Amino acid sequence: MSKFTDQLFLKADQYRDSTNLDARVEIHRRFSTNNYGWFNWVFDALLKLPFSSKILELGCGPAHLWKEYANRIPAGWDVTLSDLSSGMVDAAWRNLVTTGRNFKFKEMDAQSISYEDEIFDAVIANHMLYHVPDRMKAIAEIKRVLKWGGRFIATTVGSHHLKEMNNWLQRVSLDKSFESMTASFIHWKMVWSN
Repeated sequence: MSKFTDQLFLKADQYRDSTNLDARVEIHRRFSTNNYGWFNWVFDALLKLPFSSKILELGCGPAHLWKEYANRIPAGWDVTLSDLSSGMVDAAWRNLVTTGRNFKFKEMDAQSISYEDEIFDAVIANHMLYHVPDRMKAIAEIKRVLKWGGRFIATTVGSHHLKEMNNWLQRVSLDKSFESMTASFIHWKMVWSN
């Protein structure tokens, strides 16, 4: 099993709190060549949802997106933020408690969504599907909890994500077992599309 889909490793080490993810977000903030910004692009897509939407985010992390755009969230949205890691759910709560918004928070595995059928207008999965061991099961769960006509909004990294950094890390890896974060996900996308 890849460490990127090993749920024990993800919960106890990589995402026990938001420190590692915060560091990667800061790298992107400092060195991104996208002038418009990824958060802007994602939130523009979210704003196409109806004014009174019930929304579930899977893998919310520390909820940077919601914190940055708290003042743009339509008043009618009912937003539940979830993550596999209790440390991430805690970080999300800490980042959003002062926004005055009534977010809900839940520790939850995307492969076993603990909600009734057809309850959400939208399910969001930003940069997290490559951490899911059984993606087909997670997709089936997402489909199950979406209302008829609901939207699944997902983003992920491409095969060239941090290409230069990954190439360098592969060259300097002492045991030559360096694994790119995107390796298993790129393979899955190829299988899924065939």
